[in-house]
Amino acid sequence: MKKIALFTIALAGVMTLGSCADDFLDQKNTYQIAQNNFFSSDDAVSQEIYPLYSYVWYMFNDKFNYGMGDGRANNITAQYSNYIYPYTNFTETGTSPGLTDAWRSFYVVASQATNAINNISQYSTSEVSAQAKTQGIAEARFMRGLAYWYLASLWGNVIIYTNTTDLVNNYVLPPNRQTDAMEFAIRDMEYAAVNLPATSPGTGRVNKYAAYGMLSRFYLSMAGLTTEGRYDGTNIATDMNRGTRNQYYLDAAKKAAQKCIEEGPYQLTPTYAELFTASTFNNNSESIFQLQWQAGASNGLAQSMTRFLAWSTQVNQGNSWGGSTYCSYDLWEEFKEYKDANLGETVDDNIRRHNCIASYGESYPELSTDPEKPYVYGETESAGSQGANIKKYVIGTNAVNGISVNNNSGVNTYMMRLAEVYLNYCEATLGNNASTTDAKALAYFNALRTRAGVKTKSSLTFEDIRHEFRVELAFEGLYWYFLVRRGYYQQQEVVNYINNQHRNASYYSSSTHEYKLSDDYVAPGSGVSVATKSNLLLPLPDTDLTKNPELGNDPVSYDFGEREVTDDQLFN
Repeated sequence: MKKIALFTIALAGVMTLGSCADDFLDQKNTYQIAQNNFFSSDDAVSQEIYPLYSYVWYMFNDKFNYGMGDGRANNITAQYSNYIYPYTNFTETGTSPGLTDAWRSFYVVASQATNAINNISQYSTSEVSAQAKTQGIAEARFMRGLAYWYLASLWGNVIIYTNTTDLVNNYVLPPNRQTDAMEFAIRDMEYAAVNLPATSPGTGRVNKYAAYGMLSRFYLSMAGLTTEGRYDGTNIATDMNRGTRNQYYLDAAKKAAQKCIEEGPYQLTPTYAELFTASTFNNNSESIFQLQWQAGASNGLAQSMTRFLAWSTQVNQGNSWGGSTYCSYDLWEEFKEYKDANLGETVDDNIRRHNCIASYGESYPELSTDPEKPYVYGETESAGSQGANIKKYVIGTNAVNGISVNNNSGVNTYMMRLAEVYLNYCEATLGNNASTTDAKALAYFNALRTRAGVKTKSSLTFEDIRHEFRVELAFEGLYWYFLVRRGYYQQQEVVNYINNQHRNASYYSSSTHEYKLSDDYVAPGSGVSVATKSNLLLPLPDTDLTKNPELGNDPVSYDFGEREVTDDQLFN
């Protein structure tokens, strides 16, 4: 598969979504159906959208999702994996492994979604119902909005476009402002919230409440990027250490989360374990949006991520390259010996720790074919030499679960689940206050704590929410973005936090089987650079800067035109 830059990504978007995963990035189309007669039924429109749930996200999911979302945030230590340690160590460049793939993947999602939007609008025959057209466009805008939220969060200033052909014809363009990219993501997701059906149109497909859930995330980001009121291009925050957020977006995040929680079909699973068990993983009651990988598939339709987390072929089918990929020491401490200031005691978060991390002596019957002989980490096989391995997403071999094949565990990827929306509600409710005793926020927060078997709380601070977000959603690719949005208004605090972590630290004693730092460990660990505010964004890919030198120039504003969705339509 050849290296491509932004303008060739846009060219890929001109092709139909029927192209196979191996071909659509190679600037050629082997599956071209005449667009002027393709959309002749509601089902045809629906089929046009479905690939947006899988292979367009493949390059992002393969390594970057956890490498950035968890590696950068120091949930993961992987001293020998060049697709993780540059991000953990703050030594990444425009050519670092995974960087161009992620940039490319987000723009592939955006271009394919844009292409679907335009094709449905232009090439649907009279046999296609207005409802099917609106729903298809709304699903595509959900995906495009999410792609732009990632782009804005990771790179800041990026190019926005709504016509792939225009970009192919003129790809040397300056970027648009970060706030414009975030607003573009919000407008897409607001359209989806108003126009998607209340009931999912098919298993694993998004509905309007999934869009409201995502809006709770997007609004929290925008709350830190703006000063007050709805974004209009003039209320961009410039003081990133001001300590407060835009109340308009905090209120909007709270209302969006509440819509998702109270009106949506989602429920917490009774136990934390079943969220990550093979038989109950995919599209369970708590799942709001998962990437829909196909069991038994290969190439761009497979859940390839698991092979980079699994530590041996006894716990995963085929290739297993995660033997030296560990839970970070800091995250281990948060699970095992977190000193809870509010409770005045040390908390061992055993249930979530067990299901997130494989540590010495932990028993996993679900990884063994013999019901009388469970898999015991560190005894069935030797334990990892530097720390505790990652258990989440590791579901066993085909002999155990019946779905895993080489390079494909057969399970989906969580992009959002209800637990995150609960915590988004709590964060929005806390807002600019030091603490909150809001009853509803406490009920949502404590529901997660109760399921995890840890003590509930009677008040919440930001530190409570930060800790809960980290341990509840560990290895789900989200913690870095939580820190980034904090950095929009508490920048130096976040820089200090990431500089005071035990990055790149080994912490396992093979003689005592204890997980502790070695006596000669010196922070911040070998090869780790001191982070600055610039490390809250990523460098642009060198390939794209070469093709489009204006990408590195000052950003320009984006002309949005009239707003499509009003607050009344969203929340009344």
